[in-house]
This record gives sequence, structure tokens and C-alpha cells, in this order.
Amino acid sequence: MYRKTYVEVNIDNLKNNVKNIVNYYNNYQYYFGVVKGNCYGHGTTYLINELIDSGINYLAVSSLEEALEARQINKKIPILCLEPIRVEYMEICIKNNITITVHDYDYAKELLEKKLSSKLKIHLKIDSGMNRLGFKSNKQLDEIYKQLKEKENIEIEGIFTHFATLGINDKEWDNQLENFKEITRNIDLKEIPIVHLYKSAAFINHPKLDFCNGIRLGIAMYGYYTNPVINKKGIKNKLREIKRKIYKKKNKVSKTSTELPFELKPAFKMYSEIIQVKEIKKGEFVGYGAGYRAKENEIIGIMPVGYDDGIFRKSKGRNVEINNKIYSLIGDIGMGMCAVKIDDTVKMYDKVTLMGDKIPIKEVAIHNETSIYEILCNIGKNVPRAYVKDNELIAIEEGK
Repeated sequence: MYRKTYVEVNIDNLKNNVKNIVNYYNNYQYYFGVVKGNCYGHGTTYLINELIDSGINYLAVSSLEEALEARQINKKIPILCLEPIRVEYMEICIKNNITITVHDYDYAKELLEKKLSSKLKIHLKIDSGMNRLGFKSNKQLDEIYKQLKEKENIEIEGIFTHFATLGINDKEWDNQLENFKEITRNIDLKEIPIVHLYKSAAFINHPKLDFCNGIRLGIAMYGYYTNPVINKKGIKNKLREIKRKIYKKKNKVSKTSTELPFELKPAFKMYSEIIQVKEIKKGEFVGYGAGYRAKENEIIGIMPVGYDDGIFRKSKGRNVEINNKIYSLIGDIGMGMCAVKIDDTVKMYDKVTLMGDKIPIKEVAIHNETSIYEILCNIGKNVPRAYVKDNELIAIEEGK
């Protein structure tokens, strides 16, 4: 790790998040650890087995490439690919025990015509309203379900959907659940070993469904609670709360519980360092485009980190932490460098917290007008990941 720009991942926090979720929501059988997107930017190599050790008993990924990478790390854990894999690659899935998603009538027909050498596990995807992947017609689903059941070497192991909304003061969530029930009404869900509908927000906000025995641990596993904070103080907020209650009663919105019963701790921090300190005079500019001009004589620090590392160009103006003090990024963010306005207490090689305890990722996401998900997943794979366990550095995964 030659450049001191890196991500620190706290394995203990990650494992405690999983244990708390599994122990509290203990009336499910299957706990899917969603490790797509390089474990939401945390890195997969040193985390997958730690997640399994904490209670995860199924992995979920996006692509066959991600599935094969996970399989190299653990030979036994079942792995579901949430996105479709071309039928021509089914033998690779069989050989590596990869469960596939069947999401479409024509895709299913193509799969039915494929001669398979051995058992292939599948999960049926239902489109309950997002209008992305999945069956929307119960007629098509019924036809395909019957044919897949009769197909030699195909095992219908699971069925699932993905909710587009959180379900807080939200009739659309109820509609999506009803859509799922309608689309699957002619299928005995008890015949299917795994039924998983809930992502992180759903299993926190909603009670367990009697026909559902699996949940997918996504953003909550990594320590983030994405429910909006509802402020009930002040006259305006009290009026908004009354309006929400009227809406819920009028539209018969299902009851939700938005209180998290335990603490989730983020496992992700990002650091860089000061590689040059310089004084600039009033009127001088910093960075491309001369967009920032000093209003007075200033001291600035240069850091070896930029948009190639996942620090978006919109990040100018946002906060970082140096020596327990807060400073702001200035000027245009470059591909591999950026500047911060500092004072004379900051020295060359001082450590800079780009994201961490005093610089929450949610704050960074709000500044960049995006989500926690996008911030995490856009931290480049060229940025090393340093893994900490029991307060000790146990491994460094060098950038790629």
C-alpha cells in the first residue's frame, strides 16, 4: 500500500450487525448475505467467510462473475445470482453449485429446452411492481411453474420478489405485496423450500409473513439504517404527522415499525493523507477551471485521492476530518488529487478521514445528492482495503 489512500473495514462491526439481525429476527430459516458490488464496496475476499461465521447461510450476488469469485472463497455456501445468467452458461452454474434466477417466460422456455448434465437449482423472480425483472402474469407463471416442476435436473428451490419502496406511510408497498400474492395465487408456496421477499428495510419495518422463511441482508448488514428520520417537533412537523396519519387511515396503509431494536455499526471508513501544504494568496485559484478563488490568504493541503477513487466531483465543499478538526474540500476534484482548505496546525503526511465517525457516509451522500449505496459502490477497486479485527490489522487487499 504505497499511496496512503485506503479503506478500513471493521470486521467486528460487520459480524455484530449480522449476529444482531439473525438473533433478533430469529423466526426465519434463510439469511441471505447480499455481497454484490464487491460487498457494497467493502471487498469480498476477507469478508465472505466472516459473514458465514456470523450466521449468513446463503449468499446473493449480481453476476456469474461475482458468483464464481465468491465460490473461490467458499466452496460450500449456496450462492444465488439475482440477475439472469445466459442459458449457454448453465453447465458452469451446475459445476460450481450456483443457483440461478428465472425471471421471464421466454428465458424459462429456453432453459426448458436445454439439456442439463446434472441438477440445477433455480429461484423464480416475481415482478411485484418495480417493473424490472420478474413474472407479472400469473398465467405465464402457472404454465412455466408446471413445466419446470416436470423438467428433469431442474429443482425449484426458491421464489422471491424485490420491493421498490420502504413501506413507511406507503400504500405502494401494500400494493406490491398484494401483487405478489395475486401473481402466485395458483402456486402452493409451501411446496417451494425458500420464499424470500424482504430486503433490509422490509424485515425491519414489517412483521414476518407466514409464508416467507428467508430475508436478504443488504445495506443493514453493512451498518446502515436507511429509513428517513421523521422529526415530530415543532408546529409544522406536528401538522405533517397529522397529515401522515390521515393518509394512512384513508388508504388503509399497513402498520409499520420503524424503530431499530439494536444498533447497527458501519464497518467502512476511508482515509487519505496530506502530501503537500502550501500557502496561496487572495485572488489565486485552486484546481481545474479556476472555479475556486481564495477570498483571503489561505493555507491548503493536497491529497492523493480523486474521482478515480470514488470521490465524486460534487464533493467539493464537503467536509473531511484532520486531527479531530473539520475542514472543507475546495476546487475541482481531479482524477487522482484534490485540495482541502486547512490551517497552520495541519502538516504534511497528516491523516485525513474522508469517511468515518465524524464524517458519516450519509452526510457525504446527501452532499453528493445520491445514496449511501452509490457512495460505497463507487469507491474504486484500485483503493486498498485494510481489514481490522479485534483492534488489529489482519490483512490488506491491495488495489487492483
